[in-house]
Amino acid sequence: LRPDGTPVRPDAMGATVQVADHPDLGEILVGPEGNTLYMFDSDTQGEPASTCYDGCAEAWPPLVVEGEPTAGDGVAAELTTFERDDGSMQVAAAGWPLYYFASDAEPGDANGQAVNDVWWVLDGSGEPIRS
Repeated sequence: LRPDGTPVRPDAMGATVQVADHPDLGEILVGPEGNTLYMFDSDTQGEPASTCYDGCAEAWPPLVVEGEPTAGDGVAAELTTFERDDGSMQVAAAGWPLYYFASDAEPGDANGQAVNDVWWVLDGSGEPIRS
């Protein structure tokens, strides 16, 4: 799904998770359309579960897939999936569930970085960039 909730045709998708060079944050993980991905400090790394539902998931839509996620060039993080309460499969990188930020309008936006000091972009290895 795109951050606005519209589906992406499978034949139009690139790799599920890619690396993009951000001018302020360096190399960060992005979704198939190039939109910035984030992790949430309330989630537990390595636990196949999300703590972000309802209003949280409206502001921070999860990266979900049908089938297995694929890693683009520069993605060293292991990509896994887990089932959300609604039955969709959310992607995790290095054990961190991945989310978009609804206020990011286009690729390159990283407006969610450091929101409430709990939302962070990740580098290619899946490590949060807390700056």
